[in-house]
Amino acid sequence: MILTATKPETSPRIPTKLVLLIICLLPGLIPSESPAGWVDPDTPWEARTTQKYNAIPHQPSSSSSSKSSTSTSNKRKRPTEEASTHPSAAPSHSTEFPSQSPSSSPSSYPTYVPRDFQLVFSDEFNTPFRTFADGADPRWTALDKNDYTNDALHYYSPENAITNEQGELVITSEAKNTDIVGFDDIKLKKTRVTKHFRSAMLQTWNKFCFTGGIMEAEVILPGKHNVGGLWPAFWLLGNLARHTYVGTSEHIWPWSSTTCTRKSFTAQAVSACDRATHYGLEQGVGRGAPEIDVFEVQPGNIKGNTGPFLKTTVGQPFMSASFQVAPGRSANRPGPGEWPGPTQWYKGLTPGRNASLNILFYGDYNHFLDDVHPAEQDYWSDAISMNRQLDQTYFESPHVYRVEWEPPTEGFGGYLHWFLDGELVFALNGTGIQAAGYGAEISSEPSYILLNTAISKQWGFPHECPANCPCKQYDCNSEHWESACGFSEGFCDMIKTRPQYKINWVRVYQDPQNPIHKVGCSTPERPTRRFIEAREHLYKSPSDVRPLKGVQRGGGICVPSAAGVVPDACGGDERGRCTAGKVCECRAGWTGPHCLAPQGRDPILYDEPDSILDVGFIPPRVFPMFLAAGGILLLILLLLTIAGRRRLESWSPIPSVEAQSLAKFTAQDNYSGQQEVYWT
Repeated sequence: MILTATKPETSPRIPTKLVLLIICLLPGLIPSESPAGWVDPDTPWEARTTQKYNAIPHQPSSSSSSKSSTSTSNKRKRPTEEASTHPSAAPSHSTEFPSQSPSSSPSSYPTYVPRDFQLVFSDEFNTPFRTFADGADPRWTALDKNDYTNDALHYYSPENAITNEQGELVITSEAKNTDIVGFDDIKLKKTRVTKHFRSAMLQTWNKFCFTGGIMEAEVILPGKHNVGGLWPAFWLLGNLARHTYVGTSEHIWPWSSTTCTRKSFTAQAVSACDRATHYGLEQGVGRGAPEIDVFEVQPGNIKGNTGPFLKTTVGQPFMSASFQVAPGRSANRPGPGEWPGPTQWYKGLTPGRNASLNILFYGDYNHFLDDVHPAEQDYWSDAISMNRQLDQTYFESPHVYRVEWEPPTEGFGGYLHWFLDGELVFALNGTGIQAAGYGAEISSEPSYILLNTAISKQWGFPHECPANCPCKQYDCNSEHWESACGFSEGFCDMIKTRPQYKINWVRVYQDPQNPIHKVGCSTPERPTRRFIEAREHLYKSPSDVRPLKGVQRGGGICVPSAAGVVPDACGGDERGRCTAGKVCECRAGWTGPHCLAPQGRDPILYDEPDSILDVGFIPPRVFPMFLAAGGILLLILLLLTIAGRRRLESWSPIPSVEAQSLAKFTAQDNYSGQQEVYWT
C-alpha cells in the first residue's frame, strides 16, 4: 500500500468576483427588476382610469357617490373610482368658454371633452409597518429635521409616520420634546431651543414629480373638528424648492412667470430676462416653485359671521383650497378680512357649494435678510383660495379630496379645479391670472407631493392672546400656566391622545394624449437636475452627504421562522425572503430594508445623470457585438489557463520505488539510526 500526501484532484475554479466582472461587461445581461412606473400593484383595476369632473357649481359629478362613507377595512375590494365608467356631463351651451385672448370675465370651467386619464402613480399603503426615513422608501421621504417656516412649533420625525394594519398611512402628532439648534432672526445667531411637539411630513421631492393631471387622496382628518391647533395638509410644490429647506425657496417660491418684467428681473432667481443659460435651463423661461394646496384644514369652534370670520359665511372647521403664486399684485390689494373691491383681485374664480373666497389671507410680502437691495428684490406672492365649510364627519370617516391641474399653453390659460367627494369646491381659470397683467400664470413646473400635519401659532390658535398670557412658550407638558395658556381650549388634552392623520390612498392620473402631461422631476421643458446639483448644499442638512440617500433594497434584520406580511418575514413570500444570515433579500418588484414597498421609477428618464459624453468624448459609433464577445471569450480562456496552471503547480508527484529506497538510506544516515518508513 502506497501512502501519499497529494491533494485531491479538483476542477479549475475562477474567482467569483472575476466572473461577476465579466458578466457586467455585457450590457443588458442583467435586466432591471424595477417596473417602469409608479403604480402600486395593490391599486384596484377599476381605479386605474378616471375622467374629469364637472367644474360647474352645484352640479356634483356622477362619481360623487357613497365612497366617502365606505369603510377602509375592505378597501382592496371596493370600486374606488366610479368616475372611470361614468363621465361627467358637459356644460350647457350657455357656458362662457375661455377665449384665446384674455377676456374681461373669464370662465372658470373650460369646454368639457370626455377622455380617459390613466393612472401614473399610486400608493395604497396596504402593507403594514412600512417606514419612510430617508433611504427606506422609493416614493416618499419622511423628514428628520426642524421646521423653520410659519412659526412652526413642531419637529418633523420619521418615527411619526408609519402604515398600520388597516392599510392606511398614519401621521401622528404628539407632545414630545426635541432639542435643536435654531437661528434667531432677531439676534441673528444660532441658538439652542426645544421644540415641544413632534409630527411628520412626507415628500416625494426629487423622486416622483408630475406636470399636469389629476391628483386625489382619501383621508380622515386628525384631531377634533372643534379644537384648533392642528394644520393637516395635502399639497404640491415645484421641485426647485424643497420645503423646510428655506434656502431653496428664496426668490424661488412661489414664482410662476415666464414674462420678463422689471420686478422679475430683480426678484425672481431664474427669470425670463436672463440671457445666459446655466444648468440646462432654457433662455427666456422664468422658473420657480408655485404651490397648489389641495387642502389645508383649520379645525376650531369659531362660526362664520363671527369674530375673525365676521364677514364670511365659512367658519371653522374649514378646508382652504389655494394656488399660491408670484409675482403677486403689488398695489391696490384687498386688506385681510375685507372683501376685494372691483379691481383689487382676480377674475375667473368660481366657488362651489358651502365655499367662499378666503378673505382672511391674500398672500405674503417676501423679504429676505441677505438681500442687498430690498426695494427691488422684495416681492408679493398671492394666495388665490376658497374656504369650504367642513364638519365633524370629515374627522371621523374617510373623504376624497381632488385637484385637476391643466398647465397653460399658447392661447390657453390653463386651470385648477378642486373637488371634495366629487363636488366642486373651487374653479380657477388661468386666463383670469394672466389678465391681471403682473406676469403670473398657472404652474407648468414639475411638482412633488407633500402630506403633513403642522402645529403653528399662526394656524387655529387664539386670534388674540388670552388675558395675562405672555404667549411666548407653548408646552403642553409644562406645569407652569404661562407655558400652556396660549393654546386653543382643549388642545393640550387632545394632543395627549396623539391624534392621527390617516391617508387611505394617493393617486395621480394623466391624459396619455396630452404632450404637456409628463412624469418626472426634470423634464425637457422644465429641467431641474443640474440646478439642484449646483446648489446641493441648500437641499440638505449639514450632516447629510447628499440630499437623498439611495433606497436600501433588503438588508433589514429578519427572523427565518416568521411568516406573514411583516418586517420580520421580509414582507412575506411574495415580497422577499429571510436568508440564513437573518437579513432580508427582496424579490422582483419590491424594495426597502424589509421589502415592504413596491418599486417605482419614471417610465421615461428625460434628464439622465451627466456622463463622459457631456464633456465632448465621442466613443466609436460601431462596436460589433462579435468583437465584444470574442474579447470576453479570450479573457475567459486566459483565466482558465491561469487557474489550471496553478492547479498543476499544487500537485505532489508520487515518488518511484528507487527514489523511495534512496530516501530511506539517506534518512538513516542523517538521523542517527532513527528511521522513517515510507512504504511496506
